[in-house]
Amino acid sequence: MLFHTPKLPAEIRINHLNARINEQRKKIAQTTASKLELLQLSQQLAKEARARKKTNEKIYVLDFKGDTAASAVEQLREEITLILATAKAGRDRVIVRLESPGGMVHGYGLAAAQLVRLREAGFHLTICVDKVAASGGYMMACIASEIISAPFAIVGSIGVVAQVPNFNRLLKDNKIDFELFTAGEYKRTVTMFGENTEEGKAKFEEEIQQTHALFKHFVEKYRPQLNVEKVATGEHWYGQDALDLNLVDKLQTSDEYVLGLLPQHDVYTINTRKKPTLGEKLGLQAAQIADSLIPAVMNKVVDSLTKANSNLVQMRDPKL
Repeated sequence: MLFHTPKLPAEIRINHLNARINEQRKKIAQTTASKLELLQLSQQLAKEARARKKTNEKIYVLDFKGDTAASAVEQLREEITLILATAKAGRDRVIVRLESPGGMVHGYGLAAAQLVRLREAGFHLTICVDKVAASGGYMMACIASEIISAPFAIVGSIGVVAQVPNFNRLLKDNKIDFELFTAGEYKRTVTMFGENTEEGKAKFEEEIQQTHALFKHFVEKYRPQLNVEKVATGEHWYGQDALDLNLVDKLQTSDEYVLGLLPQHDVYTINTRKKPTLGEKLGLQAAQIADSLIPAVMNKVVDSLTKANSNLVQMRDPKL
């Protein structure tokens, strides 16, 4: 893979969603439907295949589940690179199912930049939010041509937060000195163990406000229909309110949206995963053995106790 070293190999799995869903439809029909209904299903599937061929438009579905560090960006960049190398801009489309409460600025800045690659290449990008796209998550979502949210998904939180505990008084009470050496007036503005000055706190607050201004500018650039000043308060909203504020474009679950595309389009899901190392494989096998062994041992213990109990009952004199 392009961004993975040989020591950390990764593999991309591509599934044709139409084929998988149609196979499931056939299996269910073979069990529950009459011969006439089976014939009608075959005709319907053939009709859909002709429609997809006529449309000649592929849709690629990616998943991004964000943590504080936006570590899923490593997989996202691989998948986007693959799409840019193989798909046709202006014809094919990309859907990202996004779930993220936000996190580190630099991590989500990189994740958002990956989505910008798709938009600048000319791809129609749709972001689907089923649960949450807040703060850094919304920074990613605002890049989309269309944002679709579930009715009770949490959206927004366009703001910046930073909190730093300070143990300076605790150290002083225990007669512990903490020395910090820096070069540069603002190399360290606030610290966890030293005594924070008013000047340092003011500079830290200034940096937070600057980051917030950059965040607002970024959202305004990619979603001009949004009144940024009205929503850039750090608040979050649920689906319907987010729709009223132009934070999203439509209320719908990702399942309903993607399934609605299947009759007319070829839909492919793309997932990247790192290949497990030998140690991980052995650990996984050991865990699987333990998972299968523990219930078996417990069952044997229960059986033994049951038999012992039944023997005791049988050994009792019914007259006593």
